[in-house]
Amino acid sequence: MTPAEILAAARARGLRIATAESCTGGMVAAALTDIPGSSDVFERGFVTYSNLAKEQMIAVRPETLAAHGAVSEEVAREMAEGALAHSATDLAVSITGIAGPGGSEFKPEGRVCFGLAGTGRPTTTETVEFGALGRDRVRLAARDHALALLAQALASAPLV
Repeated sequence: MTPAEILAAARARGLRIATAESCTGGMVAAALTDIPGSSDVFERGFVTYSNLAKEQMIAVRPETLAAHGAVSEEVAREMAEGALAHSATDLAVSITGIAGPGGSEFKPEGRVCFGLAGTGRPTTTETVEFGALGRDRVRLAARDHALALLAQALASAPLV
């Protein structure tokens, strides 16, 4: 689904969307808001690049960050659930990862964790290893994957 199709699907289902982004710095929000009329579906985006921003803006727990690190499914879960709780939305997607350059033995460049939270549905998380594609390509791949997660969630949501 294109961003326009995602917005149309959300509109048809009466759902509003929020994003919580770290390594993509708002790219998912930008893709959605590039479409005229998106404001009836896209409610807000949180760019939480630092750990402090994650804690202050969307209530990621310091204990979770300390135990698992920012690039983890546990943090992606709390980011998605926090975006949902701190907005007037029905669906939230989150992204946290290592776009590069760099990384470590334990968290390599190209590792990105995603969360998807929605009203009345269990929160899901996943990790994708995009590999050392370079910063720009990792960020684009993460944006596209998050859009695909929204599309999948909307495809299974009932029409209103």
